Amino acid sequence: MALLSRLRLVTVDVTGTLIAYRGQLGDYYCTAARSAGMPCPGYARMHRGFTAAYAEMARRHPCFGHAAGMPDADWWRICVRDSFSRAGHEYDDGTFEQIFGRIYTVFGTSAPYSIFPDARPFLRWLRDEEKVTVGIVSNADHRYRDVVLPALGLHRGSEWDFGVFSGVAGVEKPDRRIYEMALEAAGGVAPQEALHIGDSMSKDYAPARAAGMHALLLDRFGTEDAERWRRAGAPVLPDLVSAREWLTTSTRDRDPPSAEESRTAGRD
Repeated sequence: MALLSRLRLVTVDVTGTLIAYRGQLGDYYCTAARSAGMPCPGYARMHRGFTAAYAEMARRHPCFGHAAGMPDADWWRICVRDSFSRAGHEYDDGTFEQIFGRIYTVFGTSAPYSIFPDARPFLRWLRDEEKVTVGIVSNADHRYRDVVLPALGLHRGSEWDFGVFSGVAGVEKPDRRIYEMALEAAGGVAPQEALHIGDSMSKDYAPARAAGMHALLLDRFGTEDAERWRRAGAPVLPDLVSAREWLTTSTRDRDPPSAEESRTAGRD
């Protein structure tokens, strides 16, 4: 019996699974600085600055400031300013607001993203042909739900049925509760009747398995981690075309997460 025949719900990660960034994040930050007539650090240094600033903000104010009641624009304002600071550039308040406004606006559109060509056909196949409920599970603020995904052609009601977005729900991956929220949002689906598809062992595969769900990893970019994921027992496929075949031909039941999976997830 194929796994698909036992599923009532498939949840899907967004970035790296359904969509990808166009170019490098540093490109957008430097373009915004230059539009204000200011110099900008090198793209690589800007990217490193952002990575560190984002990690710090996520630690201090998780879920884009949800628990603190912080508007997501304020969360991003602090993060962006710290990103430039870590990369070696400080701007006066007026100039920074001009730069930040451009960055915040552009990332609230589809411009920095591209959709993988197999995303829409796969989601529509699940919903329309197989009558499986499709949920989005993403560490993102409300703009993914309200603007970015629809602008890329991923609409609620045609490609997906519901979404659990960390900035709205107040829970973020790798907390298994975000997957339990998805099961509840789908109408109380049992974990063994659900599958999650993502691109991270630590944020997608391990916590979904810990919640009792089936799980599948995509390795769209040929990452070095993929072989380690396979050795840990995770099914790893290159795209959603392969995922469709896997769902309709696989007969092997997925066991609960092993100790090795848990140890590996902690290193991801």
